[in-house]
Amino acid sequence: MDRHSSDEDDDRQTLIHQNDTKHLPRQIPTSPRASTAPRSGFHIEELESQIRRRFKLTFNKRYLFAIFLPLLLIPIFLSTDIRSLFSSNISSLKFNKVSDQLKESQLQALYLLNQQLTSLLSLWNHTFVNSNDNVSAVQFDDIKASLLNQITLNKHIQQTLLSPHKTGNTLQNATVLDPAYAGYSFDRCRKVDLKFSERRTIEWKPKPNKFLFAICLSGQMSNHLICLEKHMFFAAVLNRALVIPSSKVDYQYNRVLDTEHINDCVGKNAVIPFEDFMEMKKNHAHIDRFICYFSSPQPCYVDEEHLKKLRSLGISMGKLESAWKNEDIKKPSQKTIKDLEEKFASDDDVIAIGDVFFAEMERDWVTQPGGPIAHKCKTLIEPSKLILLTAQRFIQTFLGSNFIALHFRRHGFLKFCNAKKPSCFYPIPQAADCITRMVERANTPIIYLSTDAAESETGLLQSMVVLNGKTIPLVKRPPRNSAEKWDALLYRHGIEDDPQVEAMLDKTICAMASVFIGAPGSTFTEDILRLRKDWGTASLCDEYLCQGEGPNFIAGEE
Repeated sequence: MDRHSSDEDDDRQTLIHQNDTKHLPRQIPTSPRASTAPRSGFHIEELESQIRRRFKLTFNKRYLFAIFLPLLLIPIFLSTDIRSLFSSNISSLKFNKVSDQLKESQLQALYLLNQQLTSLLSLWNHTFVNSNDNVSAVQFDDIKASLLNQITLNKHIQQTLLSPHKTGNTLQNATVLDPAYAGYSFDRCRKVDLKFSERRTIEWKPKPNKFLFAICLSGQMSNHLICLEKHMFFAAVLNRALVIPSSKVDYQYNRVLDTEHINDCVGKNAVIPFEDFMEMKKNHAHIDRFICYFSSPQPCYVDEEHLKKLRSLGISMGKLESAWKNEDIKKPSQKTIKDLEEKFASDDDVIAIGDVFFAEMERDWVTQPGGPIAHKCKTLIEPSKLILLTAQRFIQTFLGSNFIALHFRRHGFLKFCNAKKPSCFYPIPQAADCITRMVERANTPIIYLSTDAAESETGLLQSMVVLNGKTIPLVKRPPRNSAEKWDALLYRHGIEDDPQVEAMLDKTICAMASVFIGAPGSTFTEDILRLRKDWGTASLCDEYLCQGEGPNFIAGEE
């Protein structure tokens, strides 16, 4: 069982349902009078006829004016001192300068007005004209945000028109509307109210000397954390303490997690490190029953190599038995608490159930904010204090409070995504366009980039994420620099070069962002979304990269 295999197993079902459809506007009902009138609401035909009549009249006047203009200029030319026409003075120069500024500002204002008109008409057409009874309404937040953009644009027009009259830092005899102070403020990407206090929970009350031995083998660290969280739910249902796996057969969890945090939140010794467990058992422990949750492709989803490693640690065990005959990791069936109690309840001191990463039980309960277990904290499985503080220091140093976090997975993702329908691997230009739209929507000045992509890809991506002529910086964690102190805690405790610590640090920074853009199909992304949901940092704008659209180009199969 290779734990260094892809983090996103082809059989992995994402924890958060993606919304692949877009909401369309609802039809605004029309009056009977409007339904019988064949004329347009804007009287376009009448308007065109009026324009033609006025154009003809204007043309005739201009034609006569062109004929008689030379006749009018001749007497003026003969009776005027030509030199006086070319005499210059300071006042006339000032007047011409102000006049030129006025003309320039007016032309710019006309351009802005045209932009505003186009946007308003587009909003009108998409919201009302194309509505019908068979489509849903446009999201109210989108309408509010669009209208706010037009109010802001109108403010710029006012400033442009009034700029020639500006004296110092003030406008003479003018007041410009500021939407921020006129009741027009609107946070389109505000935090989601997940009603944490209303969640359904189960009390975790471990019985004395009753243990569940956790085993997690599928994928990398993110998969193992999900597996560990499900083991905790099993332990709570079965009233057992959970034994955290040894770093000799699994990851070194004490570097990225704080087990004492879990016990403090629950208020009981519900989680015990492997070393403490073996000390209680005098370095020889026996798994009394090995009841496998999965029977296929092999019992407990555990291979013989892992069993040998457990025996080498002083763990003995009996024969593996299956709770269900046909429970396959590729097609896991939904289980209830009653199912779990019937199959795994036992009076034995130590039991194991194998890898449960793919297990599907009480999904709505298990995935709710804060998890299914009653506790006094925001979440049970979260980064260690050292990683949490380091992430906060990095944000204070490089990002500030308002930033987008982007998980941009590329390594090994092309083949993985193209095996899915639709694919989730996007060309750089398309990805840049999706990211730019989110920057505009969230109104954020900077992006934190968590990626395994090559510099050739990230360099191109950086050059293409541009909004209103301004490049939006993509910030990655820099190499170690002794002059920078944001990562000093990791070096002080000797965990600075641990890849799992670095991965958890990336997750933590992403979980603290104003808005998060994830990689579809990635359990790394799913764990970030879990943290954001549990910590209360989830935003209405959180989504997967280019959510709702497929790649505009897909390579062929081998």
